[in-house]
Amino acid sequence: MARYADDLSLAHMLADTADSISMARFRALDLHVESKPDLTPVTDADTAVERALRSTLARTRPRDGVLGEEFGATAPAAGSGSRQWVIDPIDGTKNFVRGVPIWGTLIALMEGDQPVVGLVSAPALGRRWWAATGLGAFAGRHQSAATPIRVSGVGRLADASFCYSSLTGWEESGRLDPVLDIIRTSWRSRAYGDFYGYMLVAEGAVDVMVEPELSLWDLAALIPIVTEAGGTFTDLAGRPGPAGGSAVASNGKLHQDLLDRLGWPTGR
Repeated sequence: MARYADDLSLAHMLADTADSISMARFRALDLHVESKPDLTPVTDADTAVERALRSTLARTRPRDGVLGEEFGATAPAAGSGSRQWVIDPIDGTKNFVRGVPIWGTLIALMEGDQPVVGLVSAPALGRRWWAATGLGAFAGRHQSAATPIRVSGVGRLADASFCYSSLTGWEESGRLDPVLDIIRTSWRSRAYGDFYGYMLVAEGAVDVMVEPELSLWDLAALIPIVTEAGGTFTDLAGRPGPAGGSAVASNGKLHQDLLDRLGWPTGR
């Protein structure tokens, strides 16, 4: 598993590049914002970050494919293989646009359909989280200032801090009532949103994070961090990995209870 150490170091280099671009545009008076076909915003920072990371990967990993939120999938420049880098240049673009500091760049490496390296960099918060299969999960300002992270040991939902995405998304998915029941049962509930709730699960600061609908670039970097920190990450039907397009991340102890309460139909 040590073979991922070089890939993780590259992910940190990519994050350094992303941070320098995005922070220069954060709260900029001339920030350019457009609406994509799905009516979500995209800024000049999103596209500039993704272009820069793609350029670096083309030079340093020509045998790997790339998938990014803004420019789609690119085949390997040299040969073909099972490895693919997955990039969300700015996760939390709506926060970025409004000047809220909870946004970050998500960088993952997948082998086949499994994420094996994940890094989240939130420069406006001055913090990163990262992991690779078999190497553990860490957080800090950069790779040389790393602290191991671990999920909580909370064993009952009544004692748990529950984090969720917007209630509108749950209503649109037809699962608002189960989520409201979990909120009523939990010790505490908050909607931190985007990547941040998952990182709080990995750190043990909250115990659960759930979302009903996500894309691969939203998920891939998060999974190694949560699982290497000792947590469990599945879709709403209980299937591990990012293919299901939804997320239940927990400390593991609460996971089956959550799946039972959400009552998501198997095979959805």
